[in-house]
Amino acid sequence: MKTVGYDSPLPPARSGVAEYSAALLPELRKHGAVRLSPDNADVMVYHIGNNQLHREIYARALARPGVAVLHDAVLQHFFLGSLDQEGYIREFVYNYGEWTRDLAADLWRNRARSAADPRYFEFPMLKRIAAASRVVIVHNPAAARAVARHAPDARIVEIPHLFAPLPELPDAAATLRLRSSIGAGPGQLLVGVFGHLRESKRLAAVIRAMERAWRERANVRLLIAGAFASSDLERAMAPLLNHPWITRLGYLSTRDFWRHASAVDLCVNLRYPTAAESSGIAIAMMGIGKAVALTCGEEIARIPENACLRIPHGPEEEETLAAMIVWLAGEPQAAVEIGRRAQRHIAGEHSLGRVAGLYWRAIQEAG
Repeated sequence: MKTVGYDSPLPPARSGVAEYSAALLPELRKHGAVRLSPDNADVMVYHIGNNQLHREIYARALARPGVAVLHDAVLQHFFLGSLDQEGYIREFVYNYGEWTRDLAADLWRNRARSAADPRYFEFPMLKRIAAASRVVIVHNPAAARAVARHAPDARIVEIPHLFAPLPELPDAAATLRLRSSIGAGPGQLLVGVFGHLRESKRLAAVIRAMERAWRERANVRLLIAGAFASSDLERAMAPLLNHPWITRLGYLSTRDFWRHASAVDLCVNLRYPTAAESSGIAIAMMGIGKAVALTCGEEIARIPENACLRIPHGPEEEETLAAMIVWLAGEPQAAVEIGRRAQRHIAGEHSLGRVAGLYWRAIQEAG
């Protein structure tokens, strides 16, 4: 193989896919020639997500099929944002058959609810890209199953989400100063929620779980760091953010993210409804040895049971999360041990060198 073409958003775009692609690119170049979107590549690699940053990339992936990396195994919202009503219904029918035309029309009419309504996540609309691509790369079994459902003959390769090399982390003294600056007292369990704040991140449920923990006199504090995905959600959440035990920060630069990530004891990274994605934030937090609470599901099937906290979605979600928080507040060494196990798992399975080698093998198969 002579040349690999690489088509992806890159920084300064504020997206997890851009950061992921920027970390992977130089490691891939250790294996061979990789150039940004050349016209004469032997095989193209397209990084595809569920937003309009990927609109032109998606079109190029269909026009010149290659390796499609599905960072989200739900493209429903991508099509809601890129197509008109007629085009959306046509694409939906292409995926699921003529009998679904009325359902497609209903989903289009009610698209304002698409961020939280599970129906939009149940119909990922993956058939066209999965059927066209030479290889489809996904990050977990849930995504692999979604692709196979839409294109049974697709060549699917599961590659773990990468853990990128870290900048230098703050030392213990700097971390203590930062904790103090955001109101976390000595011995207090600092719980963190990071990243783009969407309905699916279950922030209201997290806050209610923290309220339960406070009523049980657990010594805890909540850090919420990230920008809201919509002004409607921000207004709806405003009344819940007034607790004195909440510290609210906006979008964090890379440097500030790692400073605050180092300071927390527990990261809560719930996802429902899910786009069958693997969370880059969760992988990063586990990679630096932090305990992470994740929503139960096939998306986290590869993570050892003792290397994270599994939270069921549904009626038991808040109660289970609250109980975990109370437990860790009383047994801080348990969070440390969970974090150590998580770090060992990430180092063994998600290292940048290992992931790049798996990518290169998949690219060779496609070429």
